[in-house]
Amino acid sequence: MTELDDWQILLGLFPSDWRQLGRSSGAVRRLRGFPSLDALLRTLLLHVGCGWSLRETSVQAKLAGIAEVSDVTLLNRLRDAENWLRQMCQELWKDNGVQLQPSFGGRAVRLLDATVVREPGKTGSQWRIHYSLRLPTLECDHFDLTSTRGVGAAERFGRFRFQAGELVLADAGYCHPAGIAAVVAAKADVCVRLSPHGLPVFDEKGKPFPLLKRLARLRKAGDLAGWKVWIKSGDERIAGRVCAIRKSPDAIVRAQRRLTLKEQTGKTVGATTRRYAEYVLVFTTLPDSDASVDQVLEAYRLRWQVELTFKRLKSIAQIGHVPKHDDQSSRAWLYGKLFVALLSQKLARVGKTISPWGYLLPQAPYTQPMA
Repeated sequence: MTELDDWQILLGLFPSDWRQLGRSSGAVRRLRGFPSLDALLRTLLLHVGCGWSLRETSVQAKLAGIAEVSDVTLLNRLRDAENWLRQMCQELWKDNGVQLQPSFGGRAVRLLDATVVREPGKTGSQWRIHYSLRLPTLECDHFDLTSTRGVGAAERFGRFRFQAGELVLADAGYCHPAGIAAVVAAKADVCVRLSPHGLPVFDEKGKPFPLLKRLARLRKAGDLAGWKVWIKSGDERIAGRVCAIRKSPDAIVRAQRRLTLKEQTGKTVGATTRRYAEYVLVFTTLPDSDASVDQVLEAYRLRWQVELTFKRLKSIAQIGHVPKHDDQSSRAWLYGKLFVALLSQKLARVGKTISPWGYLLPQAPYTQPMA
């Protein structure tokens, strides 16, 4: 099978209107150096999928007979492709069964996360990418590269600006009293994976909330509950809720196995940590009137699915060279990486029902019956 055959098979996984999206998004206003839209996208995917630098990608595209362009031209086309790649990510997420619209009655929703990137080579730099995605559009409104060490490298709410009324979804790395206080001070709300040791919760009288005692009432997989709690940031008390759901038996086994592996590396894992691992715990400042317990947990599940895509991206597609020229090229690179990861996810799903000849037939509006 030739590389062209492989490309045609890969095209079968793309959103059906990917060419139209390329034209309407403005990505093909100038195809200078590229013979077609296909050639442009193939070259961009070589860059983000293989982890090559812009210069390396230009050389490889020429050797493969795809296009003959300079690294500067490729950088300009990458910038132009930002919205195109973002819209294709939206379509692929829908294909994979993920609806990116949380049900909060028109409230703006942002997803914050960070991931560590190591560039190729023995002396490859390590970076931490901090980003914010707006849902359901996947618009990246914040992209920041920092070192993985030193001041300002940690995951924290303080590097972002918030707007009144929006909901911020984040993982346990952001679960700190001062950070949550910063979100609340901006009159926004937060929904964050609870780290019981990093974010102590209290009852109305200021006494430690008996969380483990309450969790013990959730005995069956899928049992869920929510409790009014308060957190403390300096002299400030912030009202919120803990929303909890008991994991399935298989999920509990996996969680306990991860803790055992952590112990084997020399880290201490207490009995309390093992008990917490039987549940998914989320802290939110959303009032009951705005979101039920299951709506809060569903919102966090959505954030978690996006995080899983990034983990798949790092393990399958690798990360490679991060464009550090400007925010626009960096965001386009991020969307390209997401697109590759989502293609991998769709390929795995389609592969379960793959045909004997190894690929799917194009969808035709009408199939001629056999005589």
